[in-house]
Amino acid sequence: MHPTIDHVPTPDTATLLRWGAVVNAEILVTLAYVLLSPNIPTDPLVYVYPWVWVTVAAWAVLRVRPTPTSQRVRWAAAVVGIVYFLLVGYAGGLYHLSGAGLGLSIHWLPPGWGPAPVYSASAFTVVLMPFKVVGYAALAYLVSVTVRDASASALSGLVGLVSCVSCTWPVLATIATGLFGSASALSSLAMTRAYGVSTVVFVVSVLALTWRPTR
Repeated sequence: MHPTIDHVPTPDTATLLRWGAVVNAEILVTLAYVLLSPNIPTDPLVYVYPWVWVTVAAWAVLRVRPTPTSQRVRWAAAVVGIVYFLLVGYAGGLYHLSGAGLGLSIHWLPPGWGPAPVYSASAFTVVLMPFKVVGYAALAYLVSVTVRDASASALSGLVGLVSCVSCTWPVLATIATGLFGSASALSSLAMTRAYGVSTVVFVVSVLALTWRPTR
């Protein structure tokens, strides 16, 4: 028994309705932010990228079913997933090993980008943008599921790993923006095409780990 489905999935009506409700809720939250916030990005895609990450991540996590394995394999897979999350989180700017000692602050950014808690100590800094936390956690979970799937193609897992790391290159600059910038500064950064590219690669990485045509 494999944790993923080896054919192209065809959603039923109930599934489409559920995900349609999710998308509608995301749209309503975004519209509420646009109407109430004085900090309005000029590029509409700024609002889209985080919801793509969150929605695709939720879809993948709900879809996969880990293969029943021994406790030893489950623990090993969990360790791999945790290490993976820490590596990608570091590459993606969720945390880094330096800080200005500014303490805790909350950045009220557009939905998905924020609200973003930022904690800066003297030795480290943590920048928890919600869409990146959700996205990287989902990828880490999918990697751990891949480890548990003893008969899965190693190539698929490798593609997901390399692709996910490559998708983090444009977000390294968000560390400085989260610490010293503002919503408008982050919006300016997000208007670059880099986030579009990273979003596409993120989606491809999730699909590679969820539906594995190479098996």
